[in-house]
Amino acid sequence: MVSNPAPTRIVIVGHPKLADSLNEAAAIAKSLAKKGLEAAHGSLYDEKLRKRVHTGEFDLLIAVGGDGTMLRAGHLCAPHHLPILGVNKGRLGFLFQVDTGGWQKMLDLLLAGDYWVENRMMLRAEHLRAGESLGQWQALNDVVAGRGPNMRPIHVSASVDGQYLTKYIADGLIASTATGSTAYALASGGPILPPELRNILLIPIAPHLSVDRAVVLSEGATVRMTILSDNAILSIDGQTPIGLEENDHVEVHAGENTVKFIRFGDPGYFYRNLTAHMNQNTTIGLPR
Repeated sequence: MVSNPAPTRIVIVGHPKLADSLNEAAAIAKSLAKKGLEAAHGSLYDEKLRKRVHTGEFDLLIAVGGDGTMLRAGHLCAPHHLPILGVNKGRLGFLFQVDTGGWQKMLDLLLAGDYWVENRMMLRAEHLRAGESLGQWQALNDVVAGRGPNMRPIHVSASVDGQYLTKYIADGLIASTATGSTAYALASGGPILPPELRNILLIPIAPHLSVDRAVVLSEGATVRMTILSDNAILSIDGQTPIGLEENDHVEVHAGENTVKFIRFGDPGYFYRNLTAHMNQNTTIGLPR
């Protein structure tokens, strides 16, 4: 492995609602201080820390939390090309390589430059109504047009690069990255894609008498979802849903930003994680 530059300007963030993640962030900062590096640390939602990220003050962000924390960190860091090292304090941890008990060893490897950078594609989604753009977002996992609290399925017409594909009658339609293929898309029966693939995965949620197979598209494709129901919502990486109206459009294509994750050892970590997690969903039986 080619030696990489050791980061010297580090910020460590934790999720304020996840038990002990802020304490763990402080412990990592203390360990770095013993090695002669002063690191900022605090909540992922601390506006002062976020502003310092935006101004380019850091060359590494360490995120302590669960997969949701990593998604939020990706949104924060990707526009600034800031690499992320994740320390798992959550349940599943598909996006992680480092667990709570192993970060000390990984810090040593990191500071020795013994790591590699994994690049993960993001999606850009745009909400259109009567030709007017109502918002644009970047997504690391997925863009979902789904039914709201109303139990009726929604009708969605999908086209790819301006060519009609099909009409779905389903609980929703997911446009996913390879990263998102282990998230909602997997729960909806989709295939698992290696994380560095730059493809768009299109998969319906609980389709009713309509196409029930996933479609894997090239990086350059543009997906256009036309909403044909009055009970649909738009969700970007599981964030607060946005109401959709009949005849609204959601356009999805590869985004201009890339999330950079710090990794150690060989790329087989992904398959080891996958094997460890399959058939043992640790959230079953736990309080939400």
